Amino acid sequence: MIDARIAQSVIDHAVALGADFAEVFVERNEVSNIATLSDQVQDLSSGIDFGIGLRLVYSSKVLYGYTNRTDEDELRRIVTELAAKDRRDPATATSAFDFRAADDVHGAKRTLSTDPALREKVDYLFAANRAARAVSNQISQTRGTCGQRQQAVEIFNSDGLHTNDTRHYIRATLQAVAASGTEQATGTQTDGGLQGWEIVETLDPAACGAEAARQALVNLAAKPCPSGRMPVVIGNGFGGVIFHEACGHLLETTSVAKQASVFHDRLGETIATSVVSAVDDGTLTREWGSINIDDEGMPTERTQLIENGRLVNFLADRLGAEKTGHRRTGSGRRQSYRFAPASRMRNTFIEPGEDSLDDMIGSIDRGIYAARMGGGSVQPGTGEFNFAVTEGYVVEDGKVGHPVKAATLISTGPDVLRCISMVGADFALATGMCGSVSGMVPTTVGQATLKVDDILVGGNA
Repeated sequence: MIDARIAQSVIDHAVALGADFAEVFVERNEVSNIATLSDQVQDLSSGIDFGIGLRLVYSSKVLYGYTNRTDEDELRRIVTELAAKDRRDPATATSAFDFRAADDVHGAKRTLSTDPALREKVDYLFAANRAARAVSNQISQTRGTCGQRQQAVEIFNSDGLHTNDTRHYIRATLQAVAASGTEQATGTQTDGGLQGWEIVETLDPAACGAEAARQALVNLAAKPCPSGRMPVVIGNGFGGVIFHEACGHLLETTSVAKQASVFHDRLGETIATSVVSAVDDGTLTREWGSINIDDEGMPTERTQLIENGRLVNFLADRLGAEKTGHRRTGSGRRQSYRFAPASRMRNTFIEPGEDSLDDMIGSIDRGIYAARMGGGSVQPGTGEFNFAVTEGYVVEDGKVGHPVKAATLISTGPDVLRCISMVGADFALATGMCGSVSGMVPTTVGQATLKVDDILVGGNA
């Protein structure tokens, strides 16, 4: 996307000013978004953003700037300004670029630049709306979204790396609203992946609408949730958001390097029960959080984080590896050229076990079945969290009872890991967006259904 000669000149200039490492990150990002309200199109938007990020590293200090211009003089000017307070005699030498093509294992077909498919996407959302409203006359409206993104990146650095990649993202969501008198409740179904609009071949608008409506009707009939410490069964798929937020971030060198993680000095130690094995895998074909290369140009990998309860790896970007001594894992990610990369999760999940949902429920005298989880808040460093249950049921005498509303799960990541006693075989993944110091990036969470023996449940019963 820019001439390699210009990139070489800019990097040579940074190194001449004493930078230990210099990088040029070029991005062209194309997006298309559709929003519907029931059977009407509410919004259509699209756009293209292009820019270049410039990163200089002096020891452990990172200097970062960006621009939308591609001319050599402007890029060199930014480098000069970034290095103004830290410039020194050259500490290293640059290497000639050696282009390395990224292996694309995902193979998007109906890409945004070649096939926007606006009519088809609208038809899909309208069909899902009809399916939801056909479930019950209590479904008062739906809100649909379909977003597609094509991100092309090109990376140059002072180690001689030159590589590029193109990523194709697609995600479709339907939210159904159920109403009875003054009461309202919602349900949501989302599908997506690292692919093009060919995903439509596996999408079922009838199933999407019916599932969103089912959740909304369950929540409309829900009763106040009891509170207190009790065992909880957490459902598969998006239930993995708790591990992602409360534990996964604590395993990124972004926090480990600052000793802001309770796990920073626990490598090789047992931090969870033996039934817990957790992975961050960027190689899964066409999954939402997958990548061919990270935003530093390193090929992605499958990283075992926890194995049978023992902490075996952290997630490390280039700078995190230098600061901590832990190996790089192809986890340097950023939202766009406006952000410097940092160690970030990709597809993060607890691996499946062999227990059944019936056995988990049957082992509980009084507790909660959190079939679906929503968002929440997490305290960085400690992993203290508060997550909402978006579909929950009371469990009494080993049986699932009536649905409950306004339930929250409150604990810490380290405590939850020590209280997981059973893990099911019904493994599933779910798409999401993760925010951190390098912005918002697509990530996948996941797990099979699992049982936490003791956790604080907040409710209003």
